[in-house]
Amino acid sequence: MPNVFNQQIIDEFRANGGEVGGPFEGARLLLLTTTGARSGTRHTTPVGYLPDGDARILVIASAGGAPGHPDWFHNLLAHPRVTVEDGVFTYEAQAVALEGAERDRAFARAVESDPGWADYQAKTARVIPVVALEAVPVQGPPNIAAASWGAALKLVHDGIRRELALIRKEITESGPGLGVQLRVNCLTLCQGLHNHHSGEDAGILPFVAQRHPELGPVVDRLREEHQKIAGLLDDLQTLVSGEGADPLVVLPEVERLTDELERHLTYEEEQLIPILDASAP
Repeated sequence: MPNVFNQQIIDEFRANGGEVGGPFEGARLLLLTTTGARSGTRHTTPVGYLPDGDARILVIASAGGAPGHPDWFHNLLAHPRVTVEDGVFTYEAQAVALEGAERDRAFARAVESDPGWADYQAKTARVIPVVALEAVPVQGPPNIAAASWGAALKLVHDGIRRELALIRKEITESGPGLGVQLRVNCLTLCQGLHNHHSGEDAGILPFVAQRHPELGPVVDRLREEHQKIAGLLDDLQTLVSGEGADPLVVLPEVERLTDELERHLTYEEEQLIPILDASAP
């Protein structure tokens, strides 16, 4: 029987680019589609996740501290190839259940960022699994659920905005030092922004410059802003990579990045979305 609560979350997630309300509002959430271990049927489940670098995320098979593992965990053990929807991109991933010390370190990071994971572990005798989802490389552009190129750009930008706002909140609420997972979150965001701007420099901006030479000054400004933001990202990476990083020092740098990035994203949307949508086949 379909889980009505889960289906409501799935529908809301897909309709709003990964944003949902209720108990998962503001959380890092994804849709994980697995293949049934016995039935072979595809099943989609909303699950929370932790960033773990550029092409890897972690999900935790807590089942709220229930005695048994959730069905999706049994499924991916039998069929490790899964589909991930993060609200912006949909991609195939290879699932790997972490073991031993690697699992313990990952779970400790999760507990450090949210003690609720420890509460779930305390409720059950089983060792709660941690699973790494490693994106499978593909050729060509990423799969974005958007009706136009301009809508795709806005969807990506909004995903960046959400993650940056969440990191700012996490830093504000952190203790005297940045936890390991929060540092991973910051570094993953930095790498993602670098990749996004590198992709624009190699793809969208040359396209616009070729099709619309009158927009040369716009393209030049966007490239210059990419370089400026890259410098801010380097500064942030240096800060959070050091031992004993102080949230009181890191937060102003994140806010400076946020202000500069928001100006850049807003200008880019104003200038490029009409061009991209008009150029769509």
